[in-house]
Amino acid sequence: MGRDSATPSGAAPEHGAQHKYSYTTITGVFLQSEASTIADGFDYAATNFGLISRSYPSDRADDSASTQWQRFARHVSALQDDARQAQTDTSCVTYKVLLMGRHGEGDHNVAEAFYGTPAWNCYWGQQDGNGTVVWADARLTPTGEAQAQKAHRFWAGQLADQKQPAPERYYTSPLTRCLQTASITFGGLALPLPHPFVPTVKEFLREDVSTHTCDRRSSRSALHAGFPTVLFEDGFAETDPLWTGTTAESPAATDARSRALLDNVFATDDATWISFTSHSGEITSLLRVLGHRAFPLSTGQIIPVLVRAERFTESNRDGRLPSSTAWHEADTCDAPPVTSERTKGCVCEPTAPVASAHVGQAQT
Repeated sequence: MGRDSATPSGAAPEHGAQHKYSYTTITGVFLQSEASTIADGFDYAATNFGLISRSYPSDRADDSASTQWQRFARHVSALQDDARQAQTDTSCVTYKVLLMGRHGEGDHNVAEAFYGTPAWNCYWGQQDGNGTVVWADARLTPTGEAQAQKAHRFWAGQLADQKQPAPERYYTSPLTRCLQTASITFGGLALPLPHPFVPTVKEFLREDVSTHTCDRRSSRSALHAGFPTVLFEDGFAETDPLWTGTTAESPAATDARSRALLDNVFATDDATWISFTSHSGEITSLLRVLGHRAFPLSTGQIIPVLVRAERFTESNRDGRLPSSTAWHEADTCDAPPVTSERTKGCVCEPTAPVASAHVGQAQT
């Protein structure tokens, strides 16, 4: 491994986060939070988003005609009401349902599978493409578009048949594959008039930052040109403030960024039902911060989490990543490697000098 380095100086702030929170995942609600549920092959669309069929203290005598989602929604409302009544100057609890979706398959996913993960990590991931396919700020493949269309159809059925509450707020990663996924998934749905699909782009909702060019976002101007109806959070920079091409986040740095994101959302957004469109590594980090069990998602999959957040009085006024959170560097080849065997890792051509850059491990 290479040396540690500080967070990039241009790290974007999460504006408006005035407090810090302690997060807890409420179990016994969704299958994905239960230790007995096998993550491999789990499909949200075959399981009613994983919502467990059960009773709640808020159930009514006439609930035989209510769907499980209607009953769950009343349960969440009851939790919110109880928390508001118990609020004091030193204690404040709130609940949110986070519906976190991973983007559909991207060109970078196909390229990594083609070259093999070690070769991808130590050379190909640092290229913009291979002359045939471009994977810098990767776009969805036709398979990825179909996965997002599947989510669109499923949401349409959930809203109409299950009476599932629609998200009240939509947040997305600034990487193009997530903006595409969110637009296909939610665009054109019969959504409640007070909560239309107008997503806000959040810098900190992005994938683990590695040296891979698929983790480098496009400029704000380019994103606006491609997705003219989206909103950008306050302070969203014209150029990518985090991707350097030579340094990368450690898991601790990613978790610090994820916590700053959550603190900002919980401090500034009073919505209860919230959609995040993000990435494998970032959702994995969010689940860690939320105290949720590990539950890896394949491309296009979605995981809901009922979150209890207790606010601290400690101020986090600018929301920047802690300066003590180290990023790091490592070695890569400057030409395609000799081998891509997982046990050998990055084996460069004997005559090729080794350049200093991060070897990213997370799927994006």
